This record gives sequence, structure tokens and C-alpha cells, in this order.
Amino acid sequence: MIKRSLLLAAAAAVLAPTVVAARPMTATDMHMMRRLGAPEVSPDGRTAVFTLSTTDLTANKRANLLHSLDLTRTGAAPQPVAGAEGGHDAVFGPDGALYFLKAVGQRDQLHRMVMGQPAQVMSDFGADVAGFKLSPDGKRVLVWADQRDCPDLACAATTFAAKEPGSGRVYDQLFVRHWDTWAEPGTKSRIYTFDITGGKLQGFGTRVTGELVGDTPSKPFGGGEEISWSRDGRTVFFALREAGRIEPTSTNLDVFAAPADGSGRPTNLTPDNDGTDTLPTVSPDGRTLAYVSMARAGYEADRQVLMLRDLGTGRVRALTQGWDRSVGSIEWAPDNRSILVTTGDTLEHPIFRVDVASGRVTRLTAEGSAGNVQALPNGALLYTSNSIQAPDDLYLLRGRGKPVQLTAVNKALLAELDPVTVDRFSFAGANGDKVWGIKVKPVVNHSLPIAFVVHGGPQGSFGNGWSYRWNPRVMASMGMGVVSVDFHGSTGYGQAFTDSIRNDWGGKPLQDLQLGLAYATAQDKQLQADNACALGASYGGYMMNWIAGQWPDRFKCLVQHDGVFDARAMAYETEELWFDEWEHGGKTYYEDPAAFERWNPVNHVAKWKTPMLVITGEKDYRIPYTQGIASFTALQRRNIPSKLVVFPDENHWVLKPQNSIQWYREVEGWMKRWTGGQPTMGTAD
Repeated sequence: MIKRSLLLAAAAAVLAPTVVAARPMTATDMHMMRRLGAPEVSPDGRTAVFTLSTTDLTANKRANLLHSLDLTRTGAAPQPVAGAEGGHDAVFGPDGALYFLKAVGQRDQLHRMVMGQPAQVMSDFGADVAGFKLSPDGKRVLVWADQRDCPDLACAATTFAAKEPGSGRVYDQLFVRHWDTWAEPGTKSRIYTFDITGGKLQGFGTRVTGELVGDTPSKPFGGGEEISWSRDGRTVFFALREAGRIEPTSTNLDVFAAPADGSGRPTNLTPDNDGTDTLPTVSPDGRTLAYVSMARAGYEADRQVLMLRDLGTGRVRALTQGWDRSVGSIEWAPDNRSILVTTGDTLEHPIFRVDVASGRVTRLTAEGSAGNVQALPNGALLYTSNSIQAPDDLYLLRGRGKPVQLTAVNKALLAELDPVTVDRFSFAGANGDKVWGIKVKPVVNHSLPIAFVVHGGPQGSFGNGWSYRWNPRVMASMGMGVVSVDFHGSTGYGQAFTDSIRNDWGGKPLQDLQLGLAYATAQDKQLQADNACALGASYGGYMMNWIAGQWPDRFKCLVQHDGVFDARAMAYETEELWFDEWEHGGKTYYEDPAAFERWNPVNHVAKWKTPMLVITGEKDYRIPYTQGIASFTALQRRNIPSKLVVFPDENHWVLKPQNSIQWYREVEGWMKRWTGGQPTMGTAD
């Protein structure tokens, strides 16, 4: 009997599913997660299509694979779209067919595919195409691409003079370089329309921007959200900032309307506003154009107010002027009576419904960071949502019910990982104002050294959202208690709070950081108050340099990524001058040097003593890598323990998978060196 029981137990052990022991999350885990792209929905609202990308660590890049999801079946799983392998940027046409870009040879071409049938190539573009948009009737397609001053996409009707010998690019105005790319004189992102006949694009493409000189979509981050068709397919609406000597100092994107066939000049619909106007979106009935508008020229983080323009009368009204939040996206409801928008709101990024008649705002989602909202014909909402705990999945919201999660694309991998806790806290910051922060910790019963993370922007937030760059769950999995504070200047708390950092980079924000860390450690005894490293990028990197001279005895170490070291050099080296000049009062350095020098870290190097890891990218033209080298030089000359990591192929961000994994390895090794503990991702020293 005993032998039989032992045999049964052994058999059960063999047949039972293997339980995988949980483990700390690593940067490699983060990059091996499948990333769900923005969904597009079929005209009948029954099918969603989106990309799921995976990482090839050997090739050091990601690969996209189109998937579809049956929205009518409970529990349906995403399925690869057969015949669309290698396709991306897919949308459904009014005919129900799928249109997408896919490489043919060395260039992306437009394809059309009826689901279940072979894909057909529609185009033979003479240039690399960045994106496309179908007209509502499916009779035309608009594409955009970087192109020289040509009336057609292929430059078939243009003859250019032969280039003179020599490799030099010649400029007579700014931009010389932008974000991570050197400007090519005469080349802009331009939009062209093609007629569709017999499933093929006809002709060489007609430029619809006329004689306007500027990028549309805007650079470096603009996309299809800045372009919209009229419902009859005769007009194209687009956002463009006119180029010239003022472009690096101007945030004046305007919304233009132009005949889709190129038969007339574009009309500026927002000529009276010198701030940003963008995100033109036509209502389902074709009568109204919605867009967002910033009132102040030169300020890239001003409040984006939702505007409505009657396309028949030209009458414009501000719909959310009384709502102290900045609208970040626009999606019309099918009945034309409301608009769905997203915005930051106290550490979260929810969806709101705005009533078109009254401007009344209703919050629809609670925790997490929602985006890519699609209004379905039946009134439901399809959207993506992520949090500190997990990356994007698809959700469905019906009426006043609770959101339903439709996908779990990383369920298996997430189940392998140790849990973390996420806690929000608030305290009295500078001027006694209420300031919010967040803590992320591994689930352990011992005390934790602190990773004190400072966000960039500076008009940003380290709230409840997933990041593939600065990921608090990965940092907590290193055995750290991750603490961040949304200091004065952060978004999601009203425009006055966001504005308050102007001309005060080292003032109220530093007070908030000091008060917030003191509050967090006093309230949470698991955090080792005397064992902390601080780290930040961009403005957060600036703050590391500022802390080094203003708070030199607080931290065991600092990690400074792409931070400003010398405000004078920054004023002349950065590309988007509007940002740096606005932040220091609106004048140039030579007009008001005192405004820049007041908060200049270079003036306080004599007080530096904290060990610092410096990281920079050679393709960073926002805060050029020379700022990082200068910071490292200062550390070395003062004999302060320091280390420099330079990525020759990265910009202001570290994006390539292997580079990101190296970044985390270096950061963890540096923090563990000074706070104690064994690195979980391998030694970096």
C-alpha cells in the first residue's frame, strides 16, 4: 500500500503542471515583452487590427506582426493576419479591406488585402514613405514623406542641379539639426495625394501644401494625428509650422485646409494664434473640425484647449476653456454629440468625455494610462491601457460599466516575475502647495535602499504608467525602493502648477524633492533614509547636476543622463531654442544672461562631492553630449568617483534593446556599488 501511494505520488508529480518560481524582473524581461500597437477598427466595429512587436536581441531590433481580434467573441485571442507578414500601420478602408505599408525591396509600399485573401501591392513610390491616410470614400490616399521641393512625390517633374564636389552641407538658416538628425537643406516632410483606380495609385502624387515651407506632420514626433480628411474627400486639414529663420524659436503650428487635388492654395484656419494649433479632427457628420490650441507663443507645454470650428460658417469656440487640463488626443463619438479625450490627471492618464453642447467633462476611466481611443459604432470604446505593473493591453468600455480587458499579451511572462507594490502619497511642498509622489517597492520583509527618480520635461510626470525607458518596476526589482515626486512644473495638476517652474528650475522643484523625500522616508520605515541614490534624465539630469552643488551631502550616488551642465553652452547648442528661452524668461542668453546663470550648475562645481554616473548619447541634439562630457570632466578634475557611458547610436533616449539592457546594468551596478547589495543583472564595474 505504501509502495502504491509512492508510485501514485511520483506519477502525479510528473503529470502536474510545473510551477515556475517567481523572480525579479530584469531589463531583458522588459524588452522581451510583446508591445501592442495602436488598434484600428473595421467600419462595422466587429474587428480590431494592431501590431504586436517582439524583440530580436541578436539583431538588436524589434519586429512587428499584424494581429486581428474579433470584438464580438468573449475571450477571443489575437490572431496573426495571414498574408500581412511584415506589414505595419494598418487601417481598414471604407470597403472593409485592410490597407497597410510593407516593404517591397528597399522601400515601403502601400498594400490592400481583403481578409483571408492575398495582399495586393498598390503603389510604386519613388521615395521612402513615412505614413498614409485613406480618404473617407476610399477614392484617394494621402501619403507623407521626406522630400525635396517637388510638386510630386517621385520628383518626376523636377530637375535638380548636379551637386558640387565635397560632402559639406551648406546652411543659411536654422534648423541645422533637430532631435537626432542633421537637416538636409531643402528637404521637408511633405504630403501628397493619389487617386485610386482599379486598386492602384495613379500618377506621381500631387502635393497639397502648395508653396508652404515646413514639415507636416511636424518633427520630430508628429504623425497621422496632425492630418485629417474632410468627409467628402475634397479637403485635407493639416498642421504645419512654417519654416524660416524663426522656426527654432517658434511653436506656431497652424491648422491649414487645402484642396485634396492640389488645385488651390492652402488656407490658414488659425492665423490669429501664435501658439500651437494641432490635432485637426473632422466630426463624423463632416460639419465640425475639432483641434487643440495653446494660447501662448513659444511655450511648448501650455494648456491645450479643445476648440471647435464650424466648417460651414467658420465660427470657432473654445470647448474646454473652463477645464484646467491639457487635452492630449481627440476622438469623436459616432453621434457627434461628444468627444473622447485623454489627459494627465494626478498621477494617472484617463479618458474623459466632453459634451459638445455644454463642454461638460466626465471621467470615464480610473487608474492607469489610457490611450489610442477608438469609438465603436455601438457606442462602446476600445482603447489601450498600461500601468506601472504591466504594459499595454486592449480594453473595452461599454456605457457606464466597468472596463473589460480583452487581451493579456504578456500574461505568461508577467506571471514569472516577482510582484511590486505601488503607493501614492501627497505632502505640503514649496509654498505649502499640495504635491504628489509615488513609491514602487518589491514585496519583501526587509528594509530597502532608495532609488530617488526625478522626471524630465520638466513639464512631465512620473505617474502610474509603463515605460520602456525609465521603468520603475525594473528598478524596484533590483531590490530598491523607488520614490518619485511630481514637483512644481509637473503635468496633471492644472496649468498654474505646470507654469510655476519657469525661471525657477532650481528653486521650488528642489524644495519639493527635499520635502517629498523627507516625507516618504518618515512615513515608510522600510525605506532606508540614509541610503539613497538619486537619478534622472533630461531635466532630471539637470537636477542631478544641480543637486551635486546644492544638496551635496544627501545621496550616496547620482546618475545623470543627458542633463544640462552649463546653461550658457546649452543656450547656443540646443536645437529647439523656444524651449530653452521660454524656460528662462523668454529672452536669449545674450539679452538676459542672469536668468540663465541663476540656476546654472556649472557655477557650483566647487561644492560637488557625490559620486556620479554620467550617461549620454552622441545623437542627442536636444542636450548635446558635450554637456555630459563637461560634467564628467568636472567630476574627474575634482577627483570625485565617477563614470561616463556614451552611446554613439542613441539620441536623447536609449532605444535599442541591447543598449537599454546595458544602461540598466550600468545604473544598477553604480547604485549597488554605493548603497550595498549584489547586482541582479550582472556586474557593471
